[in-house]
Order: sequence, then structure tokens, then C-alpha cells
Amino acid sequence: MKAINEKSPWLWIPTLYFAEGIPYFLVNNISVMMFTKMGVPNGDMAFFTTLLYFPWFLKGIWSPIVDVVKTKRWWITSMQILMTAMMIVLAISLPMPSQDIIASGNTPISIFWLSLILFIITAFASATHDIAADGYYMLAHNPSSQAAFIGVRNTFYRISSVFGQGVLVYIAGTIEKNTGNIPLSWQITLGVAAATFFLVTFYHIFALPKSQNDKPRITTGNGSSTLKELGNSFATFFTKPGALLAITFMLLYRLPEGFLVKICQPFLVASSDNGGLGLNTDVVGLVYGTIGVIMLLLGGIVGGIFSSRVGLKKALWWMALSITLPDFAFVYLSMAMPTNILAIGTAIAIEQFGYGFGFTAYMLYMMYFSEGEFKTSHYAICTAFMALSMMLPGFVAGYIQEAIGYVNFFWMVIACCSITLVITLFAYRKIDPEYGIKKQ
Repeated sequence: MKAINEKSPWLWIPTLYFAEGIPYFLVNNISVMMFTKMGVPNGDMAFFTTLLYFPWFLKGIWSPIVDVVKTKRWWITSMQILMTAMMIVLAISLPMPSQDIIASGNTPISIFWLSLILFIITAFASATHDIAADGYYMLAHNPSSQAAFIGVRNTFYRISSVFGQGVLVYIAGTIEKNTGNIPLSWQITLGVAAATFFLVTFYHIFALPKSQNDKPRITTGNGSSTLKELGNSFATFFTKPGALLAITFMLLYRLPEGFLVKICQPFLVASSDNGGLGLNTDVVGLVYGTIGVIMLLLGGIVGGIFSSRVGLKKALWWMALSITLPDFAFVYLSMAMPTNILAIGTAIAIEQFGYGFGFTAYMLYMMYFSEGEFKTSHYAICTAFMALSMMLPGFVAGYIQEAIGYVNFFWMVIACCSITLVITLFAYRKIDPEYGIKKQ
């Protein structure tokens, strides 16, 4: 496998996967914090930011287009240019509600109509970029290099997570402290994100190698066969033995987290009068966006090591308990209302480590169910259900919280943990005991 311009993978893989993460976390995480700080009620905030997740749920539908039209490199650079433009316009056009409106906590989401449109365009471009980047990764260097760099690409994607959820939020919080102007703080933060993404995009225009294997398949007449294969993959997925159980597991295993993820940041910044911890934005960027993300990654690493030694079946119960029981951390925070940052950070670190450890079983289960002739396509369908599992609770999480308050909401999350454990019981019975054990 050769490239027209031979370039070390070190020159483009780290930046490509860093670039893959920035728009994802901008759309799905920064938007949550930004709308919350702008005074949008939790119900509207959670509902509309959940809508932004749709492109990642639907991306399997148009993935054949990326496969048969143009090159993967063309799709990568084109989507990066489009996303850069959207980020710039987003920063420039961000509405500036008054401090009185923000303080009321009833800022109408309708004033952000243009921002939402720009976010959704960015989301579709980002999902398309994901498809192209993963395909390009497999075409632009040889298989042995692919294996060697799998850890590198994952690491730099996670670095982008720290940048998006930690660094950018910290920047917004610092500017807010110094100016007292919340809209300005987010406008500048979005500008920093746009400038960073512009530099990466400009670099990729010249740095991404042109692979001889990266060709548009439409020229070989494979378009209709690709669509036929896609149809076959859908049909065989839903007729697989145990498909209903697998779909139910994929939808319900993360149900508590689906509710929690939309409300935990608003809870951290909400005033004590409204049942929150009243943390400054920069502190949230540190304890949740940085320490929390690092513990999430550590949990995933430990989970991967553990599951490779004992297999998915033996690891499943430990991981199901790990993804549920640490949710008590937010029950504690909402009832004790600690002001000590160490106590708050420790609680968040425990919850995020547990989620990272427990999520490993979810990923392994999707791979386990995808085994067979259409492994790649079936896994893509599984990721669509993975996205849906977070979207369904996300749509209603904010409205439920507004109706029952933070304490009762977090107790409701704990009640949902029982659903995770019940579906785990049924899935456990059908798993091959040898699956996932690393061969010596």
C-alpha cells in the first residue's frame, strides 16, 4: 500500500483525530454549558441540544455516498473547511441577551435560532467527516501501521475531549470572571475554537497524504452494489438470533447516564437557591471537563485490560455495577451541597471512572453482536442504537428536572439503574464465555 506523497503517519494521524473530536464536543458539550450559562431553561436546553445529536444517529444512511463519491481526502478537507466557516459565523452571530434576561433563567431558546442552525450544519459535517476519516485511516497507510497507530488516534481524540470540555470551558469561565459578560465570554471561546480548527484545517490541506488506494468507487460501477449490500446488512441485522434482546440492551444499558449527562453540568453551575452547587464556569471546566474526562479515560483503559483477561461475560456484571452505583455521587452532591472543591472533584472523578469502566462492556457487546458476514455494517447499525440510547432520555431530561428538582431527579437516575441491571441479567445469559479473552 503506497501513497503518492509518502509521509509519516505521525504527521497527520494525531491532528486528524484531534480535528475529529473538536466539532463533536463543540456541538454536544459546549452547547449544553453555553445555553445553560445564557439562562436557557433546562427543559429547552436539553431538548434542543439533544436534537443536535441526530446526525451521528443517522450517519449510516449516507455513509455509502462518502464511500462512492470523491475521495476520502476530499471529504475530510471539504468538511473541515465547511466546519471552520460555521464556527466563525457562529462566533460572530452569537446573540447577546442582557444580564437581566440571563439572570431570570428564562432566556427564550428562540433567540438562538441561527446558532442552532449553524450547530446542526456543523453536526452533519462532523458526522460526515467521521465516516471519511475512519475510511481514510485504513487506506492511507499499511495494515501494520494501522495497528500500531490505533492507540495514537484514540489518544488524540481524547485530547480533543479535554480541549473541548475542559480548556474551552475554562477559557469561557476566566473571561466571564474578568469581564462579567457571559455572552462575550462564549463569543470569544467560540472564536478560539474556530481559530484552532482553522489552523488544523489549513495544515491538513497540505499535510494529508494522497493515497493511491483512496479512489471514488463510483468510477468502478460499484454504487448500486454498495446500496444493495447496505440493504442486506440491515435485513440480516434485524433477523439475527437475539436481535431484539441486543437492541433492548443497547437502548437501556446506559439509560441512567442518558438522563445524567444532560443535567450534571447545569446542576454544577446552578445557584444554591435553585438547588445547584453554584460553581464558576472555569471550575466546571477543571473538575468536570478536565479531571472528569481524564478519569473517564482511565476507567476505559482499566476496563479494557480487565475485560481482556476475564472476557466479556465475567466482566459484564462488574461493569454494569460500575456504570450504575457511582451515580450516587450526584445524589450525594445534590443533598450535601458541599462547597469544598476537593469533595466535589472526588465525587465527579468516581462517577466518571465508573462510567468509563462500565462503558467498556457496552462497546464489547456491540462488537460481539456484530460478529459475522456483515461485521462492519452491523457495528455501524449498533452505533446508531448507541446514539439513540442517549437521545431518547436526553429529550425529556431537562423537563423532568424542572418538574421535580435536582435531588429527586438524581434519585430517579438511581431508580433507572435497576433497568440497567435487569437487561444485563438477560444479556449475560446469551454471551459466549470465551468472547473477549485475549489469547496468550
